[in-house]
Amino acid sequence: MAANFSSVPILDFSLISGSATKPEFIAQLRHALINVGFLYLDNHTVSQGVIDDLIDYIPRLFDLPQEAKDKIFMAYSPHFLGYSKLGMEFTKGKTDYREQFDFATPHETQWKPGAPEHLRLWGPSQWPNEDLIPGFRDTMERYLYQVQTLSYQFISLLAEAFGLAPDALNKFYDTDELMQHRGKIVKYPANDGSLTDQGVGPHYDAGFLTFLLLASPHRGLQVQNLSGQWIDVPPIPGTFVVNIGKALEFVTRGLARATSHRVLSPPVGSTPRYSVPFFQNISLNARLADEVLDFPPEILQLKELRGDPVQTESVNFTEFDREPSGKVNLIGRVKSHPDVAERHYPELFKRYFPNGLPQQVSAY
Repeated sequence: MAANFSSVPILDFSLISGSATKPEFIAQLRHALINVGFLYLDNHTVSQGVIDDLIDYIPRLFDLPQEAKDKIFMAYSPHFLGYSKLGMEFTKGKTDYREQFDFATPHETQWKPGAPEHLRLWGPSQWPNEDLIPGFRDTMERYLYQVQTLSYQFISLLAEAFGLAPDALNKFYDTDELMQHRGKIVKYPANDGSLTDQGVGPHYDAGFLTFLLLASPHRGLQVQNLSGQWIDVPPIPGTFVVNIGKALEFVTRGLARATSHRVLSPPVGSTPRYSVPFFQNISLNARLADEVLDFPPEILQLKELRGDPVQTESVNFTEFDREPSGKVNLIGRVKSHPDVAERHYPELFKRYFPNGLPQQVSAY
């Protein structure tokens, strides 16, 4: 069975630079997209200097005084951007033991009173006090911009891998000033013996693509193959881990494979694990069910050869067939962060939490 993989493939991005080697990259990408849903991307275009600068800042970011972190608490932001304390999220009813900051590419919200609520999902980030961590904001914004540029280049290659024109997926994005992409900086503390090993429970990502920077040498990320086995995805210096989200799986009618994944906490006696995921968004108003992509028959046959994965327990996204993308993502954020929803989206909060703030929630 082709998709019953035992490791995640490594793709060399530099192959796209030569006309003789680009077809090799496209073939490898096609295999990874259809059969694995995850890949390592080596020799990419994001500056190693910017990456090194960001990694240097990460421990200092989490070492900021608690008072400084609390000033940018996520609950203050209708855009679900800012700081989340350890243990504030849950997946499948179990606590995710991670502390995190959510930031995003620059964006002025397009929402106005009377407009659809999902337009409020995007807006300005909350940043820590510049005096406490000088240069961090500039470094993070440069990093986000460079990964955004890479992600757009990558999506055109993905289209080619599926036998489509390079610009075939452009219709799912707005112009630059109307788009926003999100990043997280995550700390998984070492287990002190009192925690479970759930850094984050089994889940899928929502959008088109995720570019993950493994910012410390710890193992912990695992992906689920077609037969349900958990496969380690250890850090490889100089690479991104790229994976497919549920929106891309939906719009390709299951040709691209969103793969269940989880993170195990660092073991007792270890040091904290750090990672920086970048989530490439699509237009808030995109209605995926209205768009039909016409794939060549020989590409569609590869899906049939793959077969179907076993049923997983991962948190899923079920609304893409009837709601705009922004609404699907807003519902997910409301379920993940009811404290933000209670303050900024009271009607949605009442719909999903009629009995008030829950003790445990199900994170997307």
